Amino acid sequence: MLKMKLLAACAAPVLAIGMAVPAAAQEAPAPAQGSDDESVVPEVVVTGSLIRGTPEDASLPVDVIGSDELARQGSPTGLDLLKNLPTSNGVLGDANQFDSRSQGSEGVASVNLRGLGPQRTLVLLNGKRVVQAGTGIPVVDINLIPQSAIGRIEILKDGAAATYGSDAVAGVVNFITRSEQRGFQASGDYRYIRGSSGDYTGTVSFGHRKNGFQFFASFGYQHRSALPTTARDFTVQPYPNNPQGGYSGGGSPGNFDFNATVGGVAFTTDLGCTALGGFRSLPGSTTDRCFTNFGQFDNLVEPEDRYQAYVETKIEIADTLTFNASALYGSSSTRITTSPSYLPTLPPSANAASGGGGLFQVPTYAPALRDYCALFGAQSGCLTVGGVPQAPALAFPVLFRPFLLGGNPLFFSPSNPRGSAFSQRQSESIRFTAGLEWRIAPSLTLDGGLTFSEYVRGIEGTDTFGDLLQNALAGFGGPNCAFATPQSRAGLSATQIAAIAGTAGCTFFNPFSTGIAGNPVTGQVNANFAGTRAPAGFSLTPGAGLINDLPTIDNFFRTTRSDTFTQLFVADLVLSGQTGLRLPGGELSFAVGGQYRRNGFASRLNADANLAVNPCPGTPLDPAATCNPQTGALGFLGTNFNRDNNNDVFAFFAELQAPITDTINAQFSARYEQYSGNVGSTFNPQGRLRWQATPWLAFRGGGGTTFRGPPAENLGGNVTSLQVIGTAFRAIDISGNPNLRPERTTTYSGGVLLKFGGFNASVDYFRYQLTGPIESEPVQGIVNALFGTTGNANCNNPAFAALQARFTFTGAGCGIGNVQRLSTNLVNSANVTTSGIDFQAQYKFELGSNDIAIGGAGTYVIDYTTQSVTVAGVVVQPAFNAVGKLNFQTTAYPLPAVKGNVYLQGDRGIHSARLQFNYIDGYRDQRDALFLPNPGALAGAATLGGRNIAPFYTLDFTYRLALKTGTTISLSVLNFLDRQPSFARLDFNYDPFTSSPLGLNAKFGITQKF
Repeated sequence: MLKMKLLAACAAPVLAIGMAVPAAAQEAPAPAQGSDDESVVPEVVVTGSLIRGTPEDASLPVDVIGSDELARQGSPTGLDLLKNLPTSNGVLGDANQFDSRSQGSEGVASVNLRGLGPQRTLVLLNGKRVVQAGTGIPVVDINLIPQSAIGRIEILKDGAAATYGSDAVAGVVNFITRSEQRGFQASGDYRYIRGSSGDYTGTVSFGHRKNGFQFFASFGYQHRSALPTTARDFTVQPYPNNPQGGYSGGGSPGNFDFNATVGGVAFTTDLGCTALGGFRSLPGSTTDRCFTNFGQFDNLVEPEDRYQAYVETKIEIADTLTFNASALYGSSSTRITTSPSYLPTLPPSANAASGGGGLFQVPTYAPALRDYCALFGAQSGCLTVGGVPQAPALAFPVLFRPFLLGGNPLFFSPSNPRGSAFSQRQSESIRFTAGLEWRIAPSLTLDGGLTFSEYVRGIEGTDTFGDLLQNALAGFGGPNCAFATPQSRAGLSATQIAAIAGTAGCTFFNPFSTGIAGNPVTGQVNANFAGTRAPAGFSLTPGAGLINDLPTIDNFFRTTRSDTFTQLFVADLVLSGQTGLRLPGGELSFAVGGQYRRNGFASRLNADANLAVNPCPGTPLDPAATCNPQTGALGFLGTNFNRDNNNDVFAFFAELQAPITDTINAQFSARYEQYSGNVGSTFNPQGRLRWQATPWLAFRGGGGTTFRGPPAENLGGNVTSLQVIGTAFRAIDISGNPNLRPERTTTYSGGVLLKFGGFNASVDYFRYQLTGPIESEPVQGIVNALFGTTGNANCNNPAFAALQARFTFTGAGCGIGNVQRLSTNLVNSANVTTSGIDFQAQYKFELGSNDIAIGGAGTYVIDYTTQSVTVAGVVVQPAFNAVGKLNFQTTAYPLPAVKGNVYLQGDRGIHSARLQFNYIDGYRDQRDALFLPNPGALAGAATLGGRNIAPFYTLDFTYRLALKTGTTISLSVLNFLDRQPSFARLDFNYDPFTSSPLGLNAKFGITQKF
């Protein structure tokens, strides 16, 4: 469907080209001898203004990164550029599956100006909006913008909703294409990265401009190769170094109660834990747990293929009328490489064999339990008589899983020797624009435009049907089991059920370490694997009880899929020009217009993930099964309903450019937007002023309000994310809210600009005051408020009853270790205030026959204060300053206080070289509880490392050779000091939002112009 729309989108400019070429040849006057209409420089619209001809040195704090500057930096990828951009923090792009703000965003890259969240940075392509991806946090996917077509990037470092509307809170990033290109250009590069097969790109573009007809087209391809966690030493560390470093207390080998009838329910480690590479609680600890590392099965960089095709045209229909159109198609394909299986957090229902007690059970007749108890004897803790178990083994839903250290048998292949689970991610985007520019008079222009864009995102996942897993534990697994349903076992006694288990097409699943041959990552061989021990009296036929078989696994291990569709339609009309009123500094210019936007969001789920198909854990076994609440059948990822959300926005806006004197220029703008539904309306004015005090000194400043309306997908439905609660990931349901209001921000800025000789510099102060930012309720704060440091501090406290009701617990009741899920909402959250200083400088001079430039840019964040967040009447996140902190699972992103770069650039003839130092300041992990004694696993010892995350810096070098043949050759050595990312108490042992895991890497590129 999307590709058909692409054909339709491309047809319009192609048809226009076919019609316009002969028309232009017939109607356009021939240029005079020696003239060249290609040399005409069109009047441009600067980012931050709707008025044509606004000078680039007006009051707007705009940074322009041109194609030459990008080339000098070694033509960085969009991700590399954004991570080094001083004004940007908390960037999506590298694998970061363990943070809720990036889950499901594999293959997506974002801009996050000021660290206010990528949803508060407006991204434009040639001044027009780009549809957001249907991810958990709405962001524009920079990866699908046609990088091969970009001529420059303009970054407006100020709120601009008065000009552009919703989302332009932190600023605007405008990608502008090389519309003026003539002829062909082709380029390609290869990037060497240790431990991977490297990255490579290829692009080709063509531009033409003649006789009132302009055409530009480009095609780009980018490939990223997988970088497994095992290729970097820092990613998998011993448990005592970082208990949060990819370890789970619910793994495989897991933790079980082998004597349920004695001493109550108490879970202890599977005794095969350490032989397979797990960490067992130290002697003297308060629990006996097996902690298993899932990080060794993941990737630091996922394999990815991206394509972009872009075409644009501009046709002078008449002397005063110009038609323009463009079409863009983008596609990306990647995956998430993840844990071999997830926790089955929902207990099996009574529809499953031996289910309904709030725990998973391995019955006494199961061969796996009998063999385990016989193998480990008294150490096993089994309650036996004559070697026969007298009590089932109980499994807490969050203390075990089907697969981990042994890999997942369904996924083993020559290209996947680790047995990691794979889930696909596909994105397709289409965008079509068309517009007419009517020059009513020499100083008056009417612009009308239409933009339609759509982003389709397909996300797969892997999970377990808990009731089918329980059936397999009890000997009623597999796709052909005659006794799988509760009706088929109705009326049978315990003895009869034990007799038919494992018969009539029914099979067993062995959850113990005895069913694992070894650890495919570390190479550890399990001497206790039943397949090599061949214990007497047991069958080694796969599925008979000791050796697991693929059909049984495939029956309970499911693939989920959700497809999201986001659409954006924009129609706008702008009248701009000069008023005829003359001020001392020049003529008063204006722009006035209106805009209509329609935002659409839809999601479609496959049967396994759809509550309408599988509303309850027991539904796969009995379609008539009921439950309250409806939790779905999946054990971990959660299920939802299909949903559709739309909203309409009507806007009216105006702008004035007032050259008050020759040295003072003012800009005034205002915008009114009306939203459909319960959202309401918003009015936002803004003013900016620039004073050229002397030829070398200028001042600029401004203030106003900006806003962000709730996107359509936030107004209803819900999504499920995975976040750490206690020692393992739990499912977090985030519900939409039809009563969300637009968030509003008041902005102030002021700066000084210096320019004399070869030196120029600027220093700007910024301040943002957000009111009612749209955020999900903070998980870490909710967990801390209810459970405290004891794990149950406020359980059953009447004052916390409403907060406690947000949690779903196992049958063991309220406690941090018993959490199955947490329900949260999207809300207009606590107010935020942030301020800081941007600075940049450059000095150019000649040294002999060399052109030298020394420069730098940076941002210093003074404060980022979030007021107290209240949930269910309880303050769950006290007010705090996020600057210089990791801000894990809070409403803020990681926010180093200082970020910047300095460079030395040298040019001589056809040679060019650049040395650049990039610096990100250190910051602190404010989760104080992580650094307290750990009695549960480390016998009271504390892990102190990682409280202070060290600064991260790289040194890059790029050399370019520009030959007279139109060939440019470049060689970049990036991070040539091989700086590893700073240690952080996170799953990959570093912060993917901030640092890079690549280490030293090198890139060779070549560009040819024809």
